Order: sequence, then structure tokens, then C-alpha cells
Amino acid sequence: MAAHRKTDPEDFIVLGEARQNNLKGIDLRIPKRKLTVFTGVSGSGKSSVVFDTIAIESQRQLNETLPAFVRNRMPKYERPDAEVMKNLSTAIVIDQRQVGGNARSTVGTMTEILPMLRVLFSRAGSPGAGPSHLYSYNDPRGMCEACQGLGTTVRLELDRLLDESKSLNEGAIGFPSFAVGTFQWQLYGESGLFDPDLPLRDFSAKDRELLLYGQGFTVDRAGRNGVYKNEYEGIVKRFTRRYVKPGPDHAKGKEREAIERVVTRGPCAVCHGGRLNEAALASRIDGDNIADFAALEITELTERLARVGTPAVKPVVAGARAALERITSVGLGYLSLGRQTTSLSGGEAQRLKMVRHLSSSLTGLTYIFDEPSVGLHPRDVRRMNEILLALRDKGNTVLVVEHDRDVIAIADHVIDMGPGAGRDGGEVTFEGTPAGLRRSRTVTGKQLRSIPGLRKEYRSPTGALTVRDADLHNLRDVTVDIPTGVLTAVTGVAGSGKSTLISKVFTAQYPGAIVIDQSSVGISLRSNPATYTDIMDILRRRFARASGEKPGLFSFNSEGACPECKGKGVIETDLAFMDPVTTVCERCDGRRFNDEALRHTVDGKTVVDVLDMTAEEAAGFFDDAPALRRLALLTEVGLGYLTLGQPLSTLSGGERQRLKLAHRLKETGSVYVFDEPTTGLHMSDIGRLLELFDRLVDSDNTVIVIEHDLDVVKHADWVVDLGPEAGAHGGRVVFEGTPADLARTADSHTGRSLAADLRDRRNASS
Repeated sequence: MAAHRKTDPEDFIVLGEARQNNLKGIDLRIPKRKLTVFTGVSGSGKSSVVFDTIAIESQRQLNETLPAFVRNRMPKYERPDAEVMKNLSTAIVIDQRQVGGNARSTVGTMTEILPMLRVLFSRAGSPGAGPSHLYSYNDPRGMCEACQGLGTTVRLELDRLLDESKSLNEGAIGFPSFAVGTFQWQLYGESGLFDPDLPLRDFSAKDRELLLYGQGFTVDRAGRNGVYKNEYEGIVKRFTRRYVKPGPDHAKGKEREAIERVVTRGPCAVCHGGRLNEAALASRIDGDNIADFAALEITELTERLARVGTPAVKPVVAGARAALERITSVGLGYLSLGRQTTSLSGGEAQRLKMVRHLSSSLTGLTYIFDEPSVGLHPRDVRRMNEILLALRDKGNTVLVVEHDRDVIAIADHVIDMGPGAGRDGGEVTFEGTPAGLRRSRTVTGKQLRSIPGLRKEYRSPTGALTVRDADLHNLRDVTVDIPTGVLTAVTGVAGSGKSTLISKVFTAQYPGAIVIDQSSVGISLRSNPATYTDIMDILRRRFARASGEKPGLFSFNSEGACPECKGKGVIETDLAFMDPVTTVCERCDGRRFNDEALRHTVDGKTVVDVLDMTAEEAAGFFDDAPALRRLALLTEVGLGYLTLGQPLSTLSGGERQRLKLAHRLKETGSVYVFDEPTTGLHMSDIGRLLELFDRLVDSDNTVIVIEHDLDVVKHADWVVDLGPEAGAHGGRVVFEGTPADLARTADSHTGRSLAADLRDRRNASS
């Protein structure tokens, strides 16, 4: 008999008595060098295991190997709540967060393909511009001096900033930080240099020049503690230095919006968007310069490089083409190397991160993925699966949090969490193979066995909303009717033009539409479902009426905060180079409020008691229509189990997505646009979402959903499919009709995927 290899205890990541977040003291043995998929409803504890326990402890222990001086300057991680955490390896987390960076960060710099092109041109470009760094727009010696290597220029429009008919006292400077009474306004309105009651149009030429461009002297400014001397700087000089040179992208929120209103952007008049100086742009290979290469779609650039025949650069060309082909393999061939990383979606960013690791020669790592199928067409999910398997086959451990059936199917091992979410989750409901999960009685197992089919009847449109001559980005003069009074799914491969057509063009032509997109929910220890949905305002007012106190007393972010923890409920102790320690505040016992706030009750409940209620429980406490409507929406989107006071920082991605959905649905309208609303949702949660769509449509609304999930497509009344491919090879409507007709359309990627899904359904039920 052949000897069986004895299982080595170190072949498993071992967790014991894990209680992080909602985990209920679970024990796990996760096989190493395998692909393990974590499943379960949103909020069941998947992320608590993978990200908040394994990834955090791995990073924490890795940091401990560094000198104290270095550790003190790195992010600090508190030890997760688990008794046993053994056999961990270095964890690399590849999540859906937006890629950081600025206007200088592009797909080319992120993937490190642009440096290869710089080497290529330094060796094969004619005339040569010199070493490779002279082809870099991030190097002062290679960048265009006029735009500092940005390719665009931002220009202040004085007629937008200034109202010439007004005086300084009347607010002639139309920008928030220059408003009457502000520090910056004082430099002009109270400096004594100008008549503050004279309209700007009546200023003399000398005074106008001084107002706009003067500098080189000081003026007096009255402050709280006396008179200060400040350097004078004309309005144009000051605004340009503070807002134009850094660029609007450096600002956030309302300040960025205010800057955008008074400036114009355009291609640099010197480099025409090429970013480089004249010498670098003059260097060409067969007529194309490096900026031309960076502007090509990745699929086109791959073909273009194949035509570079210079023998000396063959290794560089081969390396660049291999890297480009990896990007194409994850469905991102429509991007260009010049695309700014700040413009990438979360799904695009995650896939580019994946590609970077494919070329790594490191092994024995733990790769952790957060729903890598997000933003992917079913065709591209199969390509992405090949990457996950390739990382595993290099000797790495791959852990994936996922809901997609096709990703679950390739797993070596599956761990299903549940049985419910929040308080009702945190347990291991299944461990084993995908086949075993399919046979199990868990919520996930039942969903894997019951693949939805096409809807039996289609609703009849009440009319149409026409998009005419859409040519934004890659759209090719698209004219299409969006039927009203029904559920329409807009489909197509990533980059085909779906979001451009609906989220940009359609909403511009029909501005009354309520758009619920994929923008992130602000994550903070101080924000919770009650504050996010404005239920907290209603709660504070109710307690204020009953007690005769100010509403601020019933806010842990205001007068009602515990003086010890400042309303956080915990005390965070920074121990310099050691791990931080977070303890429950002893003064308020984690309740966040001071004694005065907790002295008052409504119906026998303190404000803390109400915040400890779930959304479903709180429906019995409130009696006013706005609060009840918002609570009902939380339940409708499957968040009835959340407590009103649960910090948003503890919610999963799927929970935050649905919370945003509930918040926006409190607005009333007749046309709703949803951009990939299934992000982060379990298969069972998608069914609940579809019920919500049906209720909206049956209440005489129009619902438009940009979506890849085939369960949503099958449930639609009408489908508009874009393509046939992405980028320059997309931007056309390839199909309009019912899902049943789409499944019979062979020249559509979506049609073929839908037909395959329906075959799988028949096989699963046979």
C-alpha cells in the first residue's frame, strides 16, 4: 500500500476562540497553499475572520519584526480578539478601495509598464532624448515646463470669481474662503487700501491692479487679540497660489466644487496633453512618440509593440507585452497607460492590483481578496478566476470573500458564515468543498441549488425616455429609448459604455432622476445608521421635547458626550512603538453619553436604549411618519437587524452599500438609476433587492439598473446591452429587448453568458 502523507499541523492557519466583531468564539483550520472562499450573507462575519482577524494579526506581527523607531512611524494595529492565531504568513490585502494618488499617478506608473516604455524610447527612439528618466513627466528634466508634467492647465476665470457690480462689503469675491468677514477678505476689505463700499467696476486702473496682483508689503488686520501685520497678496496671486497651482483635485467636497466653478481646465497649449518637454516628444519609434503609446488602449498598445523590430530592445518589448497581456486577461484591455488612477472604479483598481502580483516571484504569501468579481462581466469572472488559481499554484494561500457562484465553484475549500447577519451571524455553518456546500442546508447552499430563471411575464412600458446622439467618451452617437414604468437592465462588458450612457448622459438629459451609485459611505466610529439616515435628528428632537432640554444634549457628538471618552465609548491608548490598546470607557461604560443626557427618558427608554434597538425593534418606539418610513426602508433592504447605534466602521461593504440605498430611497421620485446595486450582496440579499425594485416599479416608477449580475438581468422587463467589446471597440447598442430574447442572441457576450446560466439552472434542477 502506498504511504499516505501525514498532514502537517503547519499546513493550516489556525484560529481559536475568535470573537472579533460579531464572531462567536469560532475555531477554524484554514488549509494553506489552497484557494479558500468565504461565503455567507452580508454581515455574517466573513470580513471579521479574513480582514479583521487574519490580515490584521499578520500585519501586526510583521510590524513587530521592525525596529521600534520604524514601528512608531507605521500604522498601528490592535491585537484581534482571538485566543489562538497560528501559522500565519505575510498577508497581502487586495481590496476594492480606490487607488490613491493624484494627477501624476496613472495606470502606466501603477503597473510599472510606463518605466519599460521609457527604457524602450531611450534605446530605440529617434532622435534620442537621453537616458530613460528624460522621458518621465514626473522628472523636472523630462516634464513640460508649461504644465509641470500634468498635460492640462487650470486657469482662473476672473468673471466667475468676481462680481464687478458689487463692493467688497457686498461680497464681490464669490468664493467661500474670501467671503465677507473671513481672514482673506480682511486683507482687502479692512486693509485701508480700498473703499470697501465702492463697486469693483468703479475702481481706478491702479487700484484694480493692486487689488488683483499687488504684493511685497504688509497690511494691518484686526484679530481677536489685537492688530496683526500680514503679508499682502492680490486676489489673483493668492487664489492662484492656494487653489490653481495645487489643482482642484487636491481639494475635497464643497471646496473642490467651489474651485471648479471659477476655473477652467484644458490641454496644455505647449505639449498638447503629452506632459513631456519638446525633446522627449520629438523622439519617435516608427512615427509615434511615448505619449502616443500611452494614449493607446492596452490591447492596441500590445499589438503596436509587436511591430517594434529593433533587436536591442526585444527583452524590454517582451516584458512590456507580457505585463499588458496580464491586464487584458482581467478584462481591462480598454484602459490606457495614460489613464489617471484617481478615475478608476473600485473593481478596476482591484484587478490592477491583482495583475501586479502575478509577476511577483515571491511565494508562501497569503493573498486576501475582497469580492474580486465586483464590476466584472460574467465573461471576465472566468478570466479573473484563472489569476486566483495561478497565485495559488505558485505556492501561496489565497483567501477570497465572495458571493459569485462561479468564484465559489473553483475553491479548494469553502467556509460559510452565518446563519444570519449581525447578532444572528458570527458562526461557521459549513466547511468543505463547493459540492458539499451546494448540498448543505445553509442559506448559501440553498441559493446555489436554486438558480433563478427568467421572469414569467414582462410588464408593458408606459412610454419612453429617449437618449439622443450620445457621444461622450466611447459612445458612438447612441440614440436609445429607455422604457418607462418597467425595470430596465443596462448590460455589457466592463468599459462598454454602460455607466457613461446612463449615469452621465441619461442623467444629464433627465436631471430629475434619483441616482444611487457606488460612491463610498463615510466610515467613522462616530457615524451610525441613525446618523446616516437622519433618524438621529428625529430622536434628538423627541427627547428634547419631552425633557425641555436642547437637542444637543442627546448627541454624543455634542453636549451629551461623556467627558472622559468625548462620546467615543472607548479610550484609545497610544503606547508609542507598542501596539495601541482600546478599552471600554469606565466612566460611561461604553454608552458614550454623560449622566445628564441619560437622566431623561421617553417611554421609559434612555437615548442609549433606543440606539441599542435594531431597526425592526425601533419601529415600535417611533410614532412619526418620517422615522417609520426610514426604518421600514432599512428593513426593506435587509438591514432590519442592525442596531441604530452600530458604528459604520464595523459594517461590511455589503451592509454599507445597502445603508446608502436605504438613505437615498427616502427621496421621492419617478425615475431611479442604480449603478451596480448588487455590490457586496449575498445571493439571498439580491432576491430582497429585486423585490424592492418590483415595489418601486409597481408604484408607477421607472427603474434603470446598470448591472452584471445575471439574476438581476433575468428579472428585468427590458435589457439594453452595450458593446460588443470595451473602450474603442464598444460604445454601441448591440441589443434591445427582453431577457428571453437576449438569451438567444449569439453576438452578445451578455447573451451568451445568460444562455449558459440558464443551462446551468436546468442542469442543477435535473
